[in-house]
Amino acid sequence: MHRPGEQQVKKRVTGWLIALVVRFVGATLRIAVEDRAGVLERSPEHPMLWVFWHNRLFVTPLVYRRYLPERRGYVLASASRDGEIIADVMARFGVGSIRGSSSKRGASALRELVDAVKAGGDAVFTPDGPRGPRCKLQAGVIKLAQKTGAPIFPVVVTYHSVWELKKTWDRFKIPRPFSRVDVVLEELQLIEDRPGEDFLEDERERIEHLLLTESDALDAEAEVEQSKRHGTN
Repeated sequence: MHRPGEQQVKKRVTGWLIALVVRFVGATLRIAVEDRAGVLERSPEHPMLWVFWHNRLFVTPLVYRRYLPERRGYVLASASRDGEIIADVMARFGVGSIRGSSSKRGASALRELVDAVKAGGDAVFTPDGPRGPRCKLQAGVIKLAQKTGAPIFPVVVTYHSVWELKKTWDRFKIPRPFSRVDVVLEELQLIEDRPGEDFLEDERERIEHLLLTESDALDAEAEVEQSKRHGTN
């Protein structure tokens, strides 16, 4: 049985190793950035809510560190062991963390995140995490945008050659060394503070559509076909 101190050391070593791999592979990647938001020319003085799919998490710390290193950001990491490792990895790229999930510290974590954004920090979201469904945007980021007045900043990542971890819930993607990665920094999306579930759902679908790539759509179609075949067997 591992003692708490040993577990903590193992988590930190794991975080260090993951960050090392990200830096090593990242140094070889050919990252092409299309800045539709204009944030690279002039970094906004107001906070932003970064959103990207959970399975693109590998490359986004590199984008943050290379292109917008002056910004102060916070990621909402789950209170689980995996969340702690993610928080440790992100910290090595200059991103702070607020720990919590729907089951643990959810309300207090959300309040901390709201306070951090209102104080001028960016929030970093994987809006289909921590458990999915994959590439389905949850409404939390829409509500946070309404609470804080901060615009949503969609970051769309397309890998051209990847290893895919098919046993993970999100089929996590790792770009192969020396491959090309396209990153589109979409225009900032302001969300009106308007009541109503219909409005919330419309905005949720709109932002989700901005994040979906052609490969995401093809993956979704393949999953539907596979489920149909299993249903008929």
